[in-house]
Amino acid sequence: MTYAITQTCCSDATCVAVCPVNCIHPTPQERAFGSTEMLYVDPKTCIDCGACADACPVDAIFPVDSLPASQAGYAAINEAYFAGQEPGPDSTGPNFHHWNAPSFERSLPSDFAPIRVAVVGTGPAGMYATEDLLLHTNAEVTLVDRLPVAGGLVRYGVAPDHPATKKVGDTFARFHDHPRVRMRLGVEIGKDVTAAELAAHHDAVIYAVGASTDRRIGVPGEELPGSISATTFVAWYNSHPEVAPDAVGLSSRRVIVAGNGNVALDVARILVADPAALAGTDIADHALAALRASKVREVVLLGRRGPEHAAYSASELLALKHLPGVELVVDDHDPRTAATIDGAAAGEKAGLLRGLARETVDWSRTPGSERRIVFRFHSAPVQVLGDDAVRAVRVTSGPGELDIPAGTLLRAVGYRGVPVAGLPFDEATGTVPHEGGRVRGMPGTYVVGWIKRGPSGGIGANRACAAETVGTLLDDAVAGSLPAPAPAPKAFLRLARSRSRHVVDARGLAAIDRAELARGRDGGRPRVKFGTVPELIAAAKGGRRKLPS
Repeated sequence: MTYAITQTCCSDATCVAVCPVNCIHPTPQERAFGSTEMLYVDPKTCIDCGACADACPVDAIFPVDSLPASQAGYAAINEAYFAGQEPGPDSTGPNFHHWNAPSFERSLPSDFAPIRVAVVGTGPAGMYATEDLLLHTNAEVTLVDRLPVAGGLVRYGVAPDHPATKKVGDTFARFHDHPRVRMRLGVEIGKDVTAAELAAHHDAVIYAVGASTDRRIGVPGEELPGSISATTFVAWYNSHPEVAPDAVGLSSRRVIVAGNGNVALDVARILVADPAALAGTDIADHALAALRASKVREVVLLGRRGPEHAAYSASELLALKHLPGVELVVDDHDPRTAATIDGAAAGEKAGLLRGLARETVDWSRTPGSERRIVFRFHSAPVQVLGDDAVRAVRVTSGPGELDIPAGTLLRAVGYRGVPVAGLPFDEATGTVPHEGGRVRGMPGTYVVGWIKRGPSGGIGANRACAAETVGTLLDDAVAGSLPAPAPAPKAFLRLARSRSRHVVDARGLAAIDRAELARGRDGGRPRVKFGTVPELIAAAKGGRRKLPS
């Protein structure tokens, strides 16, 4: 028996580090690491020890013989990755093939003095940086977030029907009450405290603020009511306190999603999923109620290019194919689509669409009672039509154009970073200019995650990104080029409390967690999140127990 990595793989390579026979690839030392959709277990090398499954933060690794029907295909996917890649034997030891050379990434002087580092943002990028600092140095870390609760993308970006992916948050949560961590949630840099003030209280500051807004399509009518960014929709069903419960309407029988990345598939799946299945997740109460009353029966995924260039991962498409009660259809309007699907080799992304129903869709027809998702490739929006709300989207169709009636357009063409007050910003890329994570012209200031590299890569990609940034920071520390903080360590808390009425610390965060879990137990759900800042603040104050302050 061997193990296989499945859909929820986060690619953070925790499994690679614990494998005793080097059977998981690509490793962080290999060129393909970061460019593959997931990691893979070599079935010919695996010795069935289960170390990888124990270490996986998102429960993505299972014995092949216990894979459920919906994930059985991952045994072949893992095996196919190694086809034609037979490793050479290792004649010097007990392993089946050679290990990479030993790597000692954190080599610090024995007299390395403690440093104070502020990390702005508590999503995956910020927490991987925090983990690196705590495990490899004696640094003291101040975690800062503009919201009064931690989690970032894990809390507000992962779809509620992907609970295994959310488990990476448990890995990060173990650092929230670490003796060398101080949490200052509910403090916004640039509003409550300036970047210069934050820097003055710490040896270094790492900004992990992500990409919080959406890219625009750039077509007329994009601002009409009913044209909604996928960032708003995702935040809406995840109880983000900055998105109102009535921000999304589901009164149209057809919804058009512009884009075909993983976020586009996420929103399409949520729109047509059985609300009864979602009722057992941590989806927002208002979103669940809206989906139960929803009139949406058809979701159209617009892809500007062909299926061979689709931006979604194979694992997300496979998950969609196993969605109960939902038909998947490929719009056969362009002959290139069918030719690409039929000609795709085994393992190619376009080949995964083989076997789906194909039809030249009659868009004048009102969607029926059955739920379905239509893949329409080689088609891009050129105009959103309507007087005071969306009524149709004009799209390219061969040499001409076509109007597809719809009451909602979800724009899922990517995320974009926003400027951070006090930091330089590149408008073209939506990122902060940097060199290895070091912000140009600002000693002691660093970036990590999407604000550093742009909105690419999933949760696990932030681990390698954080390692680079922390490595640069420590090089600067050893070189003596970090500006020394003037105030005493506790002075920042006094400053934050003088500017923000409700600063949440580790005790308050623990109280929020307990209250949300209790609400979930009452309703037979894993968690029921508070959806407003006042609710979060009240929960933080309502049941705190003593932790480091």
